[in-house]
Amino acid sequence: MTQRDERVLVTLAEIARFAGVGRAAVSNWRRRFEDFPVPVGGSDASPQFALDTVEEWLLAHGKLRASAGVLDRLWPHIEALGDRDRMGLVIAEAGLRLGSASAARDWPDGVSQLSPNELRLVDEATQAGLTVSGVEAFNVLLERWLSTHVRQITTTPVPLADLMVALADEAHERRPVRRVADPACGTGTLLLAAVRQWSVREPLQLTGLDIDPVLVRLATARLALAMGHEQVEIVIADTLRDAPVVGGPADIIVCNPPANERDWGHAELATDRRWLFGQPPRTEPELAWVQHVVSALADDGVAVVLLPPAVASRRAGRRIRAGLLRAGSLQAVVALPPGAAPPYGVGLHLWVLRAPDTSEAEGRVLLVDAADCRHTPTDGGTQVVDWDGVQERVFAAVRGDAPPGVVTVPVVDLLGEETDLTPARHVPPAVATSAVELNRSWTRFDQTLLAVRDAGQALRPLASARSPQVRVAVSVGELEAADALALTPGGALPEGALRRGSRPDQGVPVLMAAHLGEGQGEQWWMAADDVERGERERELTVTGFGDIVVVTTFTEFDAWVETSAPNVLGPHLQRLRVDPERLDPWFLAACLRVRFNARQAGTHASVSSRVDVRRLRALRLPMDEQRRYGAIHRQLIEFERAAAELSSVSGSLGGTLSELLAVGQIATE
Repeated sequence: MTQRDERVLVTLAEIARFAGVGRAAVSNWRRRFEDFPVPVGGSDASPQFALDTVEEWLLAHGKLRASAGVLDRLWPHIEALGDRDRMGLVIAEAGLRLGSASAARDWPDGVSQLSPNELRLVDEATQAGLTVSGVEAFNVLLERWLSTHVRQITTTPVPLADLMVALADEAHERRPVRRVADPACGTGTLLLAAVRQWSVREPLQLTGLDIDPVLVRLATARLALAMGHEQVEIVIADTLRDAPVVGGPADIIVCNPPANERDWGHAELATDRRWLFGQPPRTEPELAWVQHVVSALADDGVAVVLLPPAVASRRAGRRIRAGLLRAGSLQAVVALPPGAAPPYGVGLHLWVLRAPDTSEAEGRVLLVDAADCRHTPTDGGTQVVDWDGVQERVFAAVRGDAPPGVVTVPVVDLLGEETDLTPARHVPPAVATSAVELNRSWTRFDQTLLAVRDAGQALRPLASARSPQVRVAVSVGELEAADALALTPGGALPEGALRRGSRPDQGVPVLMAAHLGEGQGEQWWMAADDVERGERERELTVTGFGDIVVVTTFTEFDAWVETSAPNVLGPHLQRLRVDPERLDPWFLAACLRVRFNARQAGTHASVSSRVDVRRLRALRLPMDEQRRYGAIHRQLIEFERAAAELSSVSGSLGGTLSELLAVGQIATE
């Protein structure tokens, strides 16, 4: 690594990445090793260390993982530049060199040249790309740059980009495509998707425009690495104000234009030729982009544009929407599920456009409502976009099928006081279920009802004792002192090793108190190797079969016996591992989980109440009696699970029947 004058600072998380361990391991090294580098910046909660000193210490102690490579150590130096644009220019220049795009190195006007220190960073990034892979090195640096500036730069997610180009291909009837354009290309995600879609069929010319010179150079580098620079032309321009003519009309245009921009040139563009359907109001910049896209299409060209849902219904844009419909330029509107692209809380729309064509006597518009294409992962996490479901519905609709959520509406039916193009307002309600599925729901209901009845019958003979006996109680702390159990708290989880989403077979679930309180609303996991290493180094608390887990936050307080181990425990969770010769875990869990026990063991030293596990109490009973009580507790757990499933099944069945009633699909005879 080249010697530099500036001091580069790194956090504990970055040190952990160099070493290939969790953040907790680095914190442990700080406590164990007296020669660990001292912080030179940051705060007590988030200390920062000099990178050169950290590297020397890791090398001296054999803790710098071989696979960390130059990119992990190079990134802090790039990040130390501080400025978004300077960081991006360094990464772009490295990508251009790796892509051999010498023709694209003309420096943009108004942007200062790279300094000697920045050029050294470019040299090192280029060298890293030559030793590993140019595309891989550039993508790693680009992703970190985008993650660092995620609030300043909006990018199109790759699944959505692939959907947009595939939809354009279908709407274009898979005819030859020679030129693809994106008038708001950003870092080139949509153009890169076009390369994947069409470059294998025929030679492809790509054209991109963006007002940000840094994004233009990044897009140029990205595409140069993907396909060379001869067929790529990325131009710095204000698309709406400048209206540059680059390469002629396009066969395909894909675009994710900026939304809600008020300063887009409304006054100076009042007489622009692109306004085929009328000048857009100042509050409708998206319709200015739509008309620009339509004007840039070849006669048989197709465009797919990502727009906010309000564009389909705002009153200010009604006249322009009506003009698009009458001219046959608007072919389809697809409503996407929330979470498909930023802003993730809104279900965006795709508009499929073409050049004006009034030859059709009766125009029709395809409306697709795919907003319900979301699913919950098998591990019980939060709902995510079901991209397979979206594609299946959209492409079936384009091919002429009529799956649920799709309708073809005559243009004359859409023209009116509002000219509202929101698919949900026109798509008829789908039949909720088939007769076969309804029968399956009733079968599941009957099975669950039987399970509840059986579990209840097992518990029915139990009754309260008429003359209660005085029982002696013992605290968990006393049981721990007597070595009848071992108490281990869950702790901080390593940021670098923690994963979220679909869990693979070898992944180990991670339990967190807050998410348990939300009914397993989010699921986290860690790789088995990371868990094994963390357990070996005593940095993680991992449960085994028969352990008792206690949630120590008062609002989520609970205790249960582990039957699905292993699980990694996060903060505010405690593991109790009992001596099976002295304690029955099911009996102990039955005593610990009752709410009055938590109230007696609660602490109120802070704003949020906590439960002191050592103050929880259990009855002192002989082993045979513990086992009898433990067996009853197992039956009680089975009853609670069956009752909860019955509630879920009956709620789902009731909702299905209500939907069938609402659409008139109930047979009354």
